[in-house]
Amino acid sequence: MIRVAAVGDIHLGPDSAGLLRPAFDTLPDCADLLLLAGDLTRHGTVEEARVVADEVSGLAVPVVAVLGNHDHHDERPEEVTAVLREAGVHVLEGQATVLEVGGERVGVAGTKGFGGGFVGRSGSEFGERMMKDFIRYTRRCADGLRASLEELAEEGCGTRVALTHFSPVPDTLAGEPPEIYPFLGSYLLAEAIDTAGADLALHGHAHAGTEHGMTSGGVPVRNVAQPVIRRAFNVYHLNAQDRQKDLQRVP
Repeated sequence: MIRVAAVGDIHLGPDSAGLLRPAFDTLPDCADLLLLAGDLTRHGTVEEARVVADEVSGLAVPVVAVLGNHDHHDERPEEVTAVLREAGVHVLEGQATVLEVGGERVGVAGTKGFGGGFVGRSGSEFGERMMKDFIRYTRRCADGLRASLEELAEEGCGTRVALTHFSPVPDTLAGEPPEIYPFLGSYLLAEAIDTAGADLALHGHAHAGTEHGMTSGGVPVRNVAQPVIRRAFNVYHLNAQDRQKDLQRVP
């Protein structure tokens, strides 16, 4: 049984230093790893990134993260990534990492992702160059996620998790205004997950959304944005043998 702790949209800044550390220090009692689904900072500054780094540095479980749109706002994502990596965080963008957990190989593939909408109500690579660039960027993110998940399968990982910031399905956006769905995620991410296969998909971004969803291929999707789960993190139990999943609420 693999215990995956996850949270996104923690939006830390200098005035929230130490806010989550007490909860994170309990992770060894209930989880095997911590996944951070983007929007770790408020404005993507290096100062805010250092706050996040201090919050997770030296934890007794491995930490894997993707960046979110807020983490790009100051246009210094490479520096934000460097600060987090110096603290031991596996920061992914079109990449995967393999962790040894209780004798099992757990693979996490990650990308920020991007928008574009969902089947029947989505943008396309047609018309103005800016529209083509928008969708092509989303497609590149999805292609990187698919390739990373396939790489994990080739490496024989018994458990694979897809970690994104933007949502792969509309299910977990319920509660958000339908007009902004195209800016909250893309079906291309779900296509990548279903094509390559995964045991669980985690994302954030949709603060007013819903926790539970599923891809058309049957992969469980969970929106772990902190305003949705209202916890420091949630824990998901994955059984690599029969793919059973359940949710443990963490006070």
